[in-house]
Amino acid sequence: MSPSAHCIFCNIAAGTIPSRKVYEDDELFAFDDIKPWAPVHFLIIPKTHIPSMAQAGPEHAPLLGRMMVLAPKLAMEQGCNPYPEGGFRMLVNTGAEGGQDVHHLHIHVMGGPRPWLKG
Repeated sequence: MSPSAHCIFCNIAAGTIPSRKVYEDDELFAFDDIKPWAPVHFLIIPKTHIPSMAQAGPEHAPLLGRMMVLAPKLAMEQGCNPYPEGGFRMLVNTGAEGGQDVHHLHIHVMGGPRPWLKG
């Protein structure tokens, strides 16, 4: 799906809404969460508008794989402590009952010393 003018995350990736960018390439954009739950808390989104994990299909597998592989690299760059003593959490909320607030597929990456605000 192409970017949606009404989607806040599409607008963040396009640069029309400011964010603290963590990473960007042709397909992916990562930025700090505006209400962090942990010392390190950022989101990774595809620039392509996919409303949720429920709409991801086989054609999205390479993109989803890139998101999963990018997360540990960015987590370390953003200050998470190394595995196994350190680490991070990845979370994908899907749909209203899954806690999804913004209907654009995104991975929360959270880490850093505990206790965290949530999680």
